[in-house]
Amino acid sequence: MNKTYAPPLQPLSQEDVEFFREQGYFLFKNGMGADLIDAFNGHIYDIRNQSPMPEWAAVVESKKYSLRLFNPHKHDSFSRQLMKHAVVRGALAQLMGKEAVCVQSMYFYKEPGSPGQASHQDYYYIKNDPMTMIAAWTAMEESVDEENGCLWVMPGTHKLGLLPHGAVRNLEEHESWTEETEGVDTSRQIPVVMEKGDILFFSELLIHSSNKNRSLDRWRRSYVCHYIREDSNVLHREDLRQKYPLY
Repeated sequence: MNKTYAPPLQPLSQEDVEFFREQGYFLFKNGMGADLIDAFNGHIYDIRNQSPMPEWAAVVESKKYSLRLFNPHKHDSFSRQLMKHAVVRGALAQLMGKEAVCVQSMYFYKEPGSPGQASHQDYYYIKNDPMTMIAAWTAMEESVDEENGCLWVMPGTHKLGLLPHGAVRNLEEHESWTEETEGVDTSRQIPVVMEKGDILFFSELLIHSSNKNRSLDRWRRSYVCHYIREDSNVLHREDLRQKYPLY
């Protein structure tokens, strides 16, 4: 027996779990402390403020604090610790029925004026078998709302299965390099307004999107990790095959 292993917390109530099953998402309020978030934001800033920037984080100078930081958990111990946060680990174990492992992480800066991502399902980009993937999206700002580009979700759409995705239609609002869900009325999406430290858990089949950051001076930083159940495997994506346990 591994003496260092501690069982996961159980931060969710049965009602919370049932809400997730029915709606495809659950917003956990105050999941991470403000001090932790502030320290992590400063740490991420410092990573790209080095000269030279670490190779894994390197971008052209002009995009230093705009281009997302991809998979920091693979290279950076603080990012890995946040990825393993006790509330995240516990909630995922409750929602999946077994321990989760992380396969992808992203830190988004989303500066004022930057576009959002069109409606999509995460499974379209990261196929896994059996299908168990859940995202944990943590707000890194005092307020994440409609003005600075919050997430929008379409409750219940995780029950529709994988839908076709095609070219992005509104390039004024959304990034052009992604693809957009087709065959469903995305006007039914609702905004998820969040505060610093809130964690949004959502299913890989939930249709979700974000709009342009329309604020003049407010960023919309967030840390987003994708997890699968420990007995699941990522298909096709060689770069996401490695599993990072949460204990």
